[in-house]
Amino acid sequence: MTSGIRLGRVASPFGVKGWVKLVSFTQPRESIFSYTRFFANRDGAAVELEMDAGKPQGKGLIAHFVGFDTPEAVRELTGLELSVTSDALPDLDSEDYYWHQLIGLQVLNQSGVVLGRVENLFETGANDVIVVAPDADSVDDKERLIPWLPDRVVIEVDMATGRIVVDWEPDYLI
Repeated sequence: MTSGIRLGRVASPFGVKGWVKLVSFTQPRESIFSYTRFFANRDGAAVELEMDAGKPQGKGLIAHFVGFDTPEAVRELTGLELSVTSDALPDLDSEDYYWHQLIGLQVLNQSGVVLGRVENLFETGANDVIVVAPDADSVDDKERLIPWLPDRVVIEVDMATGRIVVDWEPDYLI
């Protein structure tokens, strides 16, 4: 299956006309409605889905996909992760990045000590966090959780060299 950028997940059926509850991974969450064509992996096979309607509903989001018009039909969508190709994403300013672009970048501190590579990112209530996993060039074998605080902790992101420079020492614990 083609790899892609995960934008959301089908949570469960909603109502009797084939609508589903949707979990959005976008910011803001309603941005998922900017996309109409998705692909997902169901039982090892690629499935293309077309969203023809979507809206906020209570504290969540609901959507309808073409060809899925009953609660029984949408049950087969439950749990599917909705992805798009990277070329479907809007262009960003040169100083902005999508999370998927940061995965795999080498992380080093201002002294040039290699801390590892970005393995993942996640949100907290206060700020985003990068998960830095050790690799063959790392100073040690420790995984690090480094706050994504531009200009304070994250000093530079250089996409051309594939590096992120941070104000973070190898012995900092978080």
